[in-house]
Amino acid sequence: MRIKYHKNFIKNYRKRISSNPKLVSKFQKQLDIFLINPQNPILRNHKLIGKLSSYNSFSLTGDIRVIYQIEEDAILLFDIGTHNQVY
Repeated sequence: MRIKYHKNFIKNYRKRISSNPKLVSKFQKQLDIFLINPQNPILRNHKLIGKLSSYNSFSLTGDIRVIYQIEEDAILLFDIGTHNQVY
């Protein structure tokens, strides 16, 4: 599956994640797991509700989430950050 990055995701990744090597590593690890098996329980993958109902989310850590949308031929990563930052 192809990965696409929304401009929101790129901006917030640079601002919130890229300065922390542990989070960069954790993001890559979780993304690899996601690409192999999106339903792996370690990801805590779930559909969102309300204004983000067309998106799903999976966890990097206990508080950091990746918001994404499934498209026909790709996964669009939409946002990344703490629970309060992305919801």
